[in-house]
This record gives sequence, C-alpha cells and structure tokens, in this order.
Amino acid sequence: MTATDDAPGAFELMVMMRALNVESDRFAERFAALHGLHRTDLNALVVILDAARAGTPLTPGGLGAALTLSPPATTALIDRLAHAGHVERRRSDTDRRKIEVTLNEQAAELARHFFAPLGRHLTAAIEAFTAEERRIIGRFLESGIKATAAARAEAAG
Repeated sequence: MTATDDAPGAFELMVMMRALNVESDRFAERFAALHGLHRTDLNALVVILDAARAGTPLTPGGLGAALTLSPPATTALIDRLAHAGHVERRRSDTDRRKIEVTLNEQAAELARHFFAPLGRHLTAAIEAFTAEERRIIGRFLESGIKATAAARAEAAG
C-alpha cells in the first residue's frame, strides 16, 4: 500500500489470499483428521456435495475427472469413502446401467455440524460488506479462480 492510497496492492492481496487458503486448509484438515480422511478424500466429498447441490448426478468417472485421478485410484477412493460410511454407490434413477456416487446423510450431517462455525463466521464477515462491495468481491474471486486454473494448466505444460 502507498501512503496516499489505502487500497491493498496486488502483492498484498495475494499474500492475504494465501493466508486465507492456509487457514481454510488447516480448518478442513482438522475435519479430515477427526474422521480419518486423506486430503483427497475430503476433496472428493466436496465434489460430491457440490454435485448434489447442483442437482447433477456424479458418476465415478466424473468424480475421477474432477479430481484428476486414474480409474483405479478413483475406485480405491470410493471404496475408502464407502467403507467409512461417507458415500454410497447407487444405480442412476434415469439410466439403471449407470452408477452414481452419493453422499451418505450421516456424512453430510457430520460436515454440517463441523463446518457450521466456519459458515457462521464467514457469513458475518461477508454481510459486513455492501451489496456493491460483494459484487466486486465476487468478480475478484471469479477472476482469481480463472487465473489460478490458467496457471495450473500452464504449469501442467
């Protein structure tokens, strides 16, 4: 920041984003540790939950693609999560030949309970901003997500 401008610069914002990512990871890792989950397991649960919220059926192949896992690694992941009682494999309602991965209600309740304080605190932080400020934050986050995805693709070669 400069002496004449109280707005953080790009570098300061990136440092703050990194700190937010670290805090978010530490919070999520606590949940994972409490429930015997690997980080990939936790990421899979988030993908499954997001698909359910969107009303989009999620096949094992779709889950593997979202996590960039091979088919054998995806099978092992789903087996671990099913054995732990977090997910179920179900036949599709629309195409009985397809298998879909769904979050077990018990796992969803555990997550809701554990993540409720984070949701409450983040909601309070977000609600402290005006609607216009939230639009700007939304644009910033959307741009940041796209920029990070582009950098990931570039790094992949």
